[in-house]
Amino acid sequence: MTKEIVFATNNSHKLSELRRIAGDSWHILSLADIGCHDDIEETADTLEGNAIIKARYVKEHYGYDCFADDTGLMVDALGGEPGVYSARYAGNNHDSAANMKLLLEKMKGVKNRTARFRTVIALAQGSDIKIFEGTVEGEITETPAGCGGFGYDPVFRPLESDRTFAEMDGDAKNAISHRGRATAALMKYLLA
Repeated sequence: MTKEIVFATNNSHKLSELRRIAGDSWHILSLADIGCHDDIEETADTLEGNAIIKARYVKEHYGYDCFADDTGLMVDALGGEPGVYSARYAGNNHDSAANMKLLLEKMKGVKNRTARFRTVIALAQGSDIKIFEGTVEGEITETPAGCGGFGYDPVFRPLESDRTFAEMDGDAKNAISHRGRATAALMKYLLA
């Protein structure tokens, strides 16, 4: 019998990525699937803190075992920006195009383009919280390339590839991405 767990997200891109990575081993429910339409505010100043807030909220208010993620893009030349504010870099609207535009404006003429994506997943299971993470090193391109993926994918090229995440198909991206690595660690734990 397939087990159920909630992924504390309404982001359809993230949900489909996670469902693809998990395969048939777990039935992953979204917040909408459990009737959660609450605005769970990410008020922590770390990725870990925001992931824990979301996972705990669902566990405490809806009773489901739950995992939640938070992801940040850390650009070395910008002192680690946008970091924990990646989704709302250009404002609270979570506008990926505006975020990317602001990032490229700040990087105009900058030679050091090294960056990394980091995903932290918090799992609220029973009364325990467990943390899993994944990181991928890469660089910020000068112009967007590709139409797949989401967020900063068109301007992030991982060191393992000559293509941006947005130029890769889902399986190729998941094999090396920050979220893929964090989810693989989560699934290894859940299937143990």
